[in-house]
Amino acid sequence: MGQTLKTLAPRTEENKIKEISPIIEEFYKTHFEAGSGTEEPTATEFYRAVCEAVEKINKQLGSTQFCVPEESKLKKAYEQHHKGMGSSLKREEFQKILQEIIVGTGFTGVGAKDTLIYMFGVPLTAFLIKQRIMPCAIPNTFFIPAITSATAFVLAKLNKV
Repeated sequence: MGQTLKTLAPRTEENKIKEISPIIEEFYKTHFEAGSGTEEPTATEFYRAVCEAVEKINKQLGSTQFCVPEESKLKKAYEQHHKGMGSSLKREEFQKILQEIIVGTGFTGVGAKDTLIYMFGVPLTAFLIKQRIMPCAIPNTFFIPAITSATAFVLAKLNKV
């Protein structure tokens, strides 16, 4: 029960930001810091770095899936936060851009949708198959909770819940 309360607490967003920060730094170092220090990244290079960072963040956080931003929103955020035109992108600027984009685009509930589909779809499908093949072999009062519990267990093992 306490674990559920921790996931519903407002501090979880702070924890996610702490998890995201090293990823942002890693992508900054690989894509922008390796340059000579005076190069400004092209729009294509910048968009690719952001897309790769969002993909890595999605893998790191598990079921929470952030949307890849539209090019126009990305360009607007880049122009707003990158003060030194013609110079290389600073780490703080890159971090602010990514945080604004991630907060602005929100997340798709892909993980939540999958969980709902599995939690309701698997037991319902198993129930329908059981009713067709062997309706009286196992009482429904035991079968449905057992299948639902097994589904929840598998989702927990796969880090989907």
